[in-house]
Amino acid sequence: MRLGLTVLIVGAATMATVAAGAPAPAGQPALADTPQPAVAEAGTAAPVWGECTMPPRPGIERDPRQQCATLKVPLDYRAPRGRTIEITISRIATAQPGTRRGILLSNPGGPGDQGLDLPSALATVLPPEVLDQYDLIGFDPRGIGHSTPVTCGIDPATPRSRVLPYPAPDGGIQRNVTFARTTAAACAEHSGDLLPFITTANTARDMDRIRAALGEPKLSYYGTSYGTYLGAVYLSLFPGRSDRIVLDSAVDPRLVWRDMLRTWNEAVALRLPDFLTFAAERDALYHLGATPDEVRRTYDRLTAALDERPLPNPGGPELDGNALREVTRSLLYLDIALPILAEFWQALAEAVSTGSAVDSAAVARLARLGSAGGVTAGDRAGTADVPADNTTAALYAVICNDAAWPRNVSLHARQVAADRRAWPVTAGMPSNIWPCAAWPTRPAEPPVTVTGNGPRNVLILQNTRDPSTSLRSARGLRAALGRRAAMITVDQGGHGVFGLGSCADEATNTFLATGKLPARDRFCPAPSPADDTVRSAAVPYIPPAWPL
Repeated sequence: MRLGLTVLIVGAATMATVAAGAPAPAGQPALADTPQPAVAEAGTAAPVWGECTMPPRPGIERDPRQQCATLKVPLDYRAPRGRTIEITISRIATAQPGTRRGILLSNPGGPGDQGLDLPSALATVLPPEVLDQYDLIGFDPRGIGHSTPVTCGIDPATPRSRVLPYPAPDGGIQRNVTFARTTAAACAEHSGDLLPFITTANTARDMDRIRAALGEPKLSYYGTSYGTYLGAVYLSLFPGRSDRIVLDSAVDPRLVWRDMLRTWNEAVALRLPDFLTFAAERDALYHLGATPDEVRRTYDRLTAALDERPLPNPGGPELDGNALREVTRSLLYLDIALPILAEFWQALAEAVSTGSAVDSAAVARLARLGSAGGVTAGDRAGTADVPADNTTAALYAVICNDAAWPRNVSLHARQVAADRRAWPVTAGMPSNIWPCAAWPTRPAEPPVTVTGNGPRNVLILQNTRDPSTSLRSARGLRAALGRRAAMITVDQGGHGVFGLGSCADEATNTFLATGKLPARDRFCPAPSPADDTVRSAAVPYIPPAWPL
């Protein structure tokens, strides 16, 4: 849900090996009832810091001060003395130990995104008055990256518009049903013993293990997109162990996960006019239309033409209408990606009108942003210890294990048909069938209830026209946290708030440095266009759009 400080470059049979993921039998206490201090503290050992030997994330220059370590945590917190898995963590220690307040843990979203190099990115944008007070702590969440990763064995050539389930041009979903069932079975086959325990609640418990291992009574936290839900779950499981919490681009905890994905319909529809206006104002350059309505008609003509006759794409999946829909959705995440989106539409329009091959340079620019190609557009290239499909596999694991999904194929087909009419830009994708509808296990516990219990120490940041986590979604989190939180809403489009030059930046830095929250919720105008150069240089991320 890629995707604020804006996040990095852009029915199957139940298997015996996953039976441990079933709900607790009668007489065994549910995980939510386990005394949290005992769960969090048991067996926690101090980390041994050393060099980060794994390659850095694409698009991030790793700070030479960043160190790495591993922690062992229970695979299943209901059996804390049982099997363990490894969590890889990172640290940039404050250069001013005398002013140190504690740790600032962070998460970049996803679910499925690696966070090990987030301290290096944060170190480039946080001011000295914040950096002097905190050790910046990153981690690859369980199942992700260098933390005992999961895999579903998904072919890297799988189109991204299949991994995110766009229906067929006629609205049919049978190929999505087949993909969902096959993928769910493959996830169980490749990661069955690990898979049921990759959940948001368990990752929050891992966060508390990190806190305890570092000897801290509390943790501060910066989380974007999906990371806002992770942070809210931590707050609710451990209400007394949070210090200063920043949640950027917010997930509504009442909607996890299918209903949350369905909010994309409205969110993308509200964001697209920003791009239509951008392209229309530059019609002399892109030739897509002189008005927003004309640009929209160009889009409709292109998707229809590509639905009927896809264009070849040397080195990648063919460019069909769904490829254009997904590239458009994902590049709406950040304003600085809009010129690349306009160039791509222009290249497709020329190829469709002339019958020629699409401009390879335009495709290459998309590939560099991670918005073209197959499943590895969301994932990174595989390494010896990280499977090529890990981001996608972890995404499925979290959203399928956190909450039960409807398994009725007819329900999905009806909702796809209705949403294609109501929200043509997303073409029914958010309501379509995901592997979760064929998942081999049921959730081991209900979703954590996010509440406002605890101190007033949460700052929520939100854009008005976010294509991924909508303003409506952020208001849901704001309502759930109640008096604990203040919210700053910025009148701009895109996914991610901090680091883009609005008044939210100053408020965030003040809160992290002093603990002072705004007395009431605030509204910020968009930054001046004159700030574009500064904003482009300051933001260390391009959103991955994968997917939250």
